[in-house]
Amino acid sequence: MTKLIVICGATATGKSGLALTIAMQLGTVILSADSRQVYREFNIGTAKPTAAEQKLVPHYLIDICDPKEIMTVADYQERAQALISGQGDRETRGQEDNENNSLPLSPSPPPPLLLVGGTGLYIRSITQGMKIPRVAPQKELRSQLESLCQVQLYAMLQQVDSVAAQKIHPHDSVRTLRALEVFYVTGRPISEQQGENPPKYPILQIGLDCDSAHLTRRIAQRNEQMMADGLVSEVEYLCQKYGADLPLLNTLGYQEIKQYLVGNISLDKAKELTVLHTRQFAKRQCTWFRAYSQIEWFDVESPDLLDKVWLRIWKFINNS
Repeated sequence: MTKLIVICGATATGKSGLALTIAMQLGTVILSADSRQVYREFNIGTAKPTAAEQKLVPHYLIDICDPKEIMTVADYQERAQALISGQGDRETRGQEDNENNSLPLSPSPPPPLLLVGGTGLYIRSITQGMKIPRVAPQKELRSQLESLCQVQLYAMLQQVDSVAAQKIHPHDSVRTLRALEVFYVTGRPISEQQGENPPKYPILQIGLDCDSAHLTRRIAQRNEQMMADGLVSEVEYLCQKYGADLPLLNTLGYQEIKQYLVGNISLDKAKELTVLHTRQFAKRQCTWFRAYSQIEWFDVESPDLLDKVWLRIWKFINNS
């Protein structure tokens, strides 16, 4: 039976590096769970695995979407589940030179697959088997709804889907809009279309964590490395190719450099804001992951981190 090992946690906690080492030891592959690494050409600012790292271990679910397209959670779930079940195709892998039509054949029993990333909703869609309404974003409908204030939108949601309204905060405009969108497209409340169908294969969830001071330092160090790797040039190129109004260019790390490029702030200020915003984002990630008791936590500052994680994985492989 397929087994899955999840390595998750906040940004800059070292998930990718640890996963790479473990994947090489296991002789397995890595499935990315990062909502921005799915997009081609967004490399440095998303901390995407390098070409050298991808040669060491096959990585899937990266570079599978054009920056102008939208990768929904449902899209991601479908592709990831296909890979895990052994039905994934070449397009789902990042490497263009992969001649296989699916994951490489493994000895029996096969080693566990690694699902690695910090996008909590992507991970939950797999580990919990979330049922997600297949409704693509409706630009015209959204435009009409967005012309109303959040108070009006939430009142509408209470009328058409009181169950969903009870679970959505009155100020949460994103989820309110999505719930209304699903209702008006399908004619059914989103609450009736949601739920979970957890997979039957064994799953081990490993979380990486460290205290606030260490995490802030790690974020700052990674930001400096991104700058050294050419983040400014990457943002400049992407702005020229896709236009500065591309939604992806308004995400973490890219929006700050974009402000620098148009002369609104200095480069030092852009770095400062990137660290600040990344730290705020990491805090939200920690809050999300801490809500799930299935995750087993490991301190990234521990000198024997790899040994501890490897021992836990060995027990998982041999005892489940």
